[in-house]
Amino acid sequence: MGGDHGPPVVIPAVVRAIASLPRDVGFLLHGDESVIRAGLAKHPDIAGRCEVRHAERVIAMDEKPAQALRRGKGTSMWNAVEAVREGQAVAAVSAGNTGALMAISKLILRMCADLERPALVTSIPTLMTTFLDVGANIDCDAERLVEFAIMGEAYHRAAHGVPRPTVGLLNVGSEEMKGHEEVREAHRVLREGKLDLDYRGFVEGDDITRGSVDVIVTDGFTGNVALKAMEGAARFMNAELRGAFTSGLMATLGAVLARPALLKFRERMSPTPAAPLLGLNGIVLKCHGGASDRDFAMALRLAADLSRSDFSAEIERNMRRLPCALAEPAPEAAAPEGATE
Repeated sequence: MGGDHGPPVVIPAVVRAIASLPRDVGFLLHGDESVIRAGLAKHPDIAGRCEVRHAERVIAMDEKPAQALRRGKGTSMWNAVEAVREGQAVAAVSAGNTGALMAISKLILRMCADLERPALVTSIPTLMTTFLDVGANIDCDAERLVEFAIMGEAYHRAAHGVPRPTVGLLNVGSEEMKGHEEVREAHRVLREGKLDLDYRGFVEGDDITRGSVDVIVTDGFTGNVALKAMEGAARFMNAELRGAFTSGLMATLGAVLARPALLKFRERMSPTPAAPLLGLNGIVLKCHGGASDRDFAMALRLAADLSRSDFSAEIERNMRRLPCALAEPAPEAAAPEGATE
C-alpha cells in the first residue's frame, strides 16, 4: 500500500513478474483488501498465485521512524516484514517510507552476525557495479566499512552471478596516505587478506561508473551524495537530448530514426529501482517511492533471485573472521644496532 502509487502500480508489477518467474513463486499482498481485490479482478489469470492479507493502516511517507515503530504494528509494511520472520514469505518488497522500513525491519528481523545496522545497496546501471552504503549509515568507522565490503561482495555474487567479485574502497585518491583515518584503517584490514575477499585497494569517484571493481564501499553520507549526483546527471542528459531532438524538423526526424538506440540509452541510464537492506535476518528490498510497475516488477524478480542464493550465510561466514582481521598489526621489530638500510 505504500509508495506514491500503491496497488495501481504493485498489482501490474506482480503481473509482469509472474510472467518470468517459476510457477512455484507466489505473492502475499498486504493492504486494503477491497482495493487489492478490485485490482486483481482485472487479472484473473494471476489470482491463484496471490494471497491478500488485509491491513487497514498505512505508514505515511513523511512519518518519522520512531513514530513508525510506535504505531506501525498492523500496517501493511509491518505485516509484510513480519511475514518474512514467520517464514510465510522469503522476502518483503516495499516502496514505502525508507526510514520506517529500515527501523521496522531491524526490529522484527534483527541483525545477523552481530551487525549493528543494515546497509542500503544499489547497482550503478552503466556497468552493474554494486555501491554501498547509499544512505542508511551516515557516520561509519573502519569496522563498519569492512562490514559493508563483506555484505556487498556476497550480495554482488548473488545478484549478478559473479563467482569472485572484486572490491574497492572509495577514497579521494589511490595513494596509501590519502583519506581520513577510518578509511585508511579499513584499507589496512581489507588489504591484509584475513577476510576471503578479492580486495583491489582504493578507488576514486570516476571509478564508480568505469567498472574498475565490482563492489565499491563507502559511508552512507558520501554514497548518498554520489548516487543523487549521478541520478541528477542522468536526468540532465536525458533532458538535453530531448531538447536537442525537438529543436526543429530535421532534429525530430533524426529522433524518429534513432528511436531504438535512444530507448536503449534511456534504459541503460535508468537508476536501479530497488535497494536491498543488507545485514538482516531476512530479505527486505526498498523500491523507489515513485516506482513504475516495470520498476517494481524488477524489484520482485531481484527478491526472488536473492531468496534462491545463500548470500546471508556467506556474510555470516566472513563476519566470523572479522574480529581477528580487525586486530592491530604486530609492531615491527626494531632493527639491530648498527644496521643500515
